[in-house]
Amino acid sequence: MSELRFVRMGFGTEAVDYRVAWDEQRRVHAARFADEVPDTVILLEHPPVYTAGRRTQDSERPLDGTPVIDVDRGGKITWHGPGQLVGYPIQKLPRPVDVVAHVRRLEEALIRTSAEFGVTATRIEGRSGVWVLGDPVEQRPALGGLSLDFDPRLTDEEFDPRLNGPEYAPSNAGQRREDRKLAAIGIRVAKGVTMHGFSYNVQPDNKWFDRIIPCGIRDAGVTSLAAELGRDITIDEVLPVVERHLRDILEHADPKPREIVRASA
Repeated sequence: MSELRFVRMGFGTEAVDYRVAWDEQRRVHAARFADEVPDTVILLEHPPVYTAGRRTQDSERPLDGTPVIDVDRGGKITWHGPGQLVGYPIQKLPRPVDVVAHVRRLEEALIRTSAEFGVTATRIEGRSGVWVLGDPVEQRPALGGLSLDFDPRLTDEEFDPRLNGPEYAPSNAGQRREDRKLAAIGIRVAKGVTMHGFSYNVQPDNKWFDRIIPCGIRDAGVTSLAAELGRDITIDEVLPVVERHLRDILEHADPKPREIVRASA
């Protein structure tokens, strides 16, 4: 692939409003489609904001009426905010675009970054993003004094973890030794060019996730590099490492069009 351009758009006190960044994504997307700019990765932090992908259900949104921005990416609802590194790779790929392969490349860059900081992260089949695996189910502590065989999140369709206190909160998944998401991925492809991308939890306040059903997943939670390492870590430390692994993977990738399997007559 062609050389990758990185744009550091704003961090900390210069965190970028989500709608401003979305407008910039669309501008760069149009320029990339017209071959006016190279493949570009926009990196930034956002002020606190909830965004909902196209598959988000009403039952997954904040109960207190906190505003949510509905966006044109895949996936469901998530949160962005301070302490979270957000990346928007805007790349032209061969059509029809192999979306899964693109997601896997982003996951791999973040898995390698996590490993460099001493955190073992991986993928979970059927769930996009980058995860830290929990203990085997039989070794996890009981929830609410109940055996895991009676975990209401799995057996009661009307159970809502947003209403049931800290023992079910997504931000406490590490204490429960459950699977927990370290980075979320949600993308859109238009005219063969990608947009949106990943959010990588470096050192955010994960309690923001407790107001929603993050990514629509009720039986797992969220984590961060800081939580897994048990120490403070900054965006400034992580940013160049993420850039290096993205460059290594994306510049050396050989993307192929998605294979079309035609039904036999």
